[in-house]
Amino acid sequence: MYTINKNREGYKKTKVGWIPNDWNEKTVSEAFQICNNLRYPISQENRNKMKGDYPYYGPTKVQDYINEYRIEGKYALIGEDGDHFLKWKELPMTLLIEGKFNVNNHAHVIKGLDNLTEWFYYYFNHRPLTKYLTRQGAGRYKLTKDSLGKIPCAIPPLFEQKRIAAVLSSWDIAIETTQKLITQKELRKKWLMQVLLSGKKRLKGFNGEWNKLGAGEIFQNISVKGNSNEELLSATQDRGMIPRNKLEGRVTMPSGDTASFKLVEKGDFVISLRSFQGGLEYSYYRGLVSPAYTVLKPKKKINDEFYKQYFKTYDFIGHLAIAVIGIRDGKQISYNDFCTVKISFPSFEEQTAIANLLKAADNEIKILKTKMEKLKEQKKGLMQQMLTGKKRIVEH
Repeated sequence: MYTINKNREGYKKTKVGWIPNDWNEKTVSEAFQICNNLRYPISQENRNKMKGDYPYYGPTKVQDYINEYRIEGKYALIGEDGDHFLKWKELPMTLLIEGKFNVNNHAHVIKGLDNLTEWFYYYFNHRPLTKYLTRQGAGRYKLTKDSLGKIPCAIPPLFEQKRIAAVLSSWDIAIETTQKLITQKELRKKWLMQVLLSGKKRLKGFNGEWNKLGAGEIFQNISVKGNSNEELLSATQDRGMIPRNKLEGRVTMPSGDTASFKLVEKGDFVISLRSFQGGLEYSYYRGLVSPAYTVLKPKKKINDEFYKQYFKTYDFIGHLAIAVIGIRDGKQISYNDFCTVKISFPSFEEQTAIANLLKAADNEIKILKTKMEKLKEQKKGLMQQMLTGKKRIVEH
């Protein structure tokens, strides 16, 4: 059972804010051991010679596996350097590891003294540390051992640390379980794309050889200009053609007239400057694209979803890359280049059946990803409340 104190009775003001009277304020070096003597810097060349079963960690993930270990037990890691410190809201700053492993010299190794190692892991998981960092150039920062040791943190009694860690751990388990399901579903989707979009596996009720046509027999090149009032679109390899205002981060907007830009309508396909790597992009939006892009409309009756998936297959991208080699520098793919590629053209009915199955697989993945984002948001909310003592766990 939880209880939230909405006033400050029973709380005291500290460097880390208002915390319960029975909590302590300590520095990291007072509450935890910084065990950097256990780190094991290994050059890439030596790592290649030492391949094995024991994980070799960097600040945020496993970097490799080697044939010996230096650390055994439960420890937390936090980065020593890097620009990931700027992304503390989105990315976890700490790792919790248990077992036999190694750590490189880009992470600090932390162990609890009279406190849980888990407390450090959760307390600093999504916490801003910018004011404790040393600047190392544009976008580069370092958290020294000395600076880390001086950072203040709230320390509840051990029994409450255990309760809070247990609650947050249950969310971690749910998130991890959901991520495994997403990975399984994504692998299944890739397999379905490989066998269904190549015709290696046929759905019930369909047989006979697929037609192979030149891409130009199915799609025509469209170049409609003079629509400067339309919004600008960008090509993304995971979301297709989307309005530029939906892109994250800074977006460079064209300076000057966009009258020469090409009009894209919903249902069009676009050959972008990255198509030789990620395939063609489908557009759910009306807008403008750079004159360097090629806009395609179907000449024959097709199922849009089928070709949206087909143009992302390794088989198609491989054939497209082969067609481009030696034709144009920089791999900018023209309509003529595209027309040299032979593509599958099953019946409209079979296209639709395959598209529906793949779309259902996409929907399953989307539902799971939405669930995982909600779990992460719930966990962040709990952390903001429980790691500050605003929300307490009390006995029934």
